[in-house]
Amino acid sequence: MRPIVRAERFLGCLLGQAVGDALGAPYEGLTSEHIYFTFGSVRDRVNHPGGETLCYTDDTQMMIGIAETLIDHGQIVEEALCRAFTANYDPARCYGPGARIVLEAMAAGGDWRGLAGSIFPGGSLGNGAAMRVAPVGLLFSADLDRVMRQAELSALPTHLHPLGIEGAQLMALAVAVAARQPVFDRASFYGELLGRCRDEEYQWQLGVASKLRRQHSVGSVLGNGLEAHRSVVSAIACFTTSPESYEGAVSRAIGLGNDTDTLAAMAGALSGASLGVGAIPSPLLERLEEQGKGRNYLQHLASQLYGRYLAETNDPGQRHPDQAG
Repeated sequence: MRPIVRAERFLGCLLGQAVGDALGAPYEGLTSEHIYFTFGSVRDRVNHPGGETLCYTDDTQMMIGIAETLIDHGQIVEEALCRAFTANYDPARCYGPGARIVLEAMAAGGDWRGLAGSIFPGGSLGNGAAMRVAPVGLLFSADLDRVMRQAELSALPTHLHPLGIEGAQLMALAVAVAARQPVFDRASFYGELLGRCRDEEYQWQLGVASKLRRQHSVGSVLGNGLEAHRSVVSAIACFTTSPESYEGAVSRAIGLGNDTDTLAAMAGALSGASLGVGAIPSPLLERLEEQGKGRNYLQHLASQLYGRYLAETNDPGQRHPDQAG
């Protein structure tokens, strides 16, 4: 019998990412020491953030594009995904320079594939594919092999480097396992990730992360940078060292410094997938931006994506184009 994930975990994942992303954004680029000595307790800042509205960044905007594509097509279709990325694209959401070049070429009908492979030698190994992949882990959580393949397809329009692709696969896999575990089980969680991990760097990091506890340092061991292999496992570890607390996972991710919005977005997505939307403090949800593709739209996406998930799990005999045979 296929595992059944509750709807509240779909909602928790999408909203958990958006809130984490918005909470982390003001601290992007700051060192962990600067954050601590300037702002004090990150946990207090998470519980009582400044400003009136929590606004997400490119991390969540691109995640929305993946969710929209999966809802419309039931799988990653490259042309549709690129259309969603360009339709949603708002440079004010803090896109990186490489992403802006590729997305603007997509919108103009230029050679964006060539640019994706040439802007960075060997393709981007950044965490941009991982930061947006959570909906893939949710939709295909009953079939982890399919999670891996669909995550790869979701990465390819912008990320061609093996580390960038595998970072997206590991993040999607982590979301899938977190969402389908009735109660978080550390050994089983890391066992699933290690069982499908190919790159030696990620294997080493996952082995280290599996042993970390709340009192241990994460960033000094695993990293806090823009590169997928310096942030994906770090975000996973922020979740697994505070598996019972959304605020704990997100505040730990922000406390690492540097790429705080993406670290907190990934940690928030994982925590929401594991604990459900009820774990996200209501004052934070109420302050999440509401206009356009804001809180209400994310709730709508989560509901539609869950409907797709139920159709997938209720039809186990259905063949899919990305499955062999």
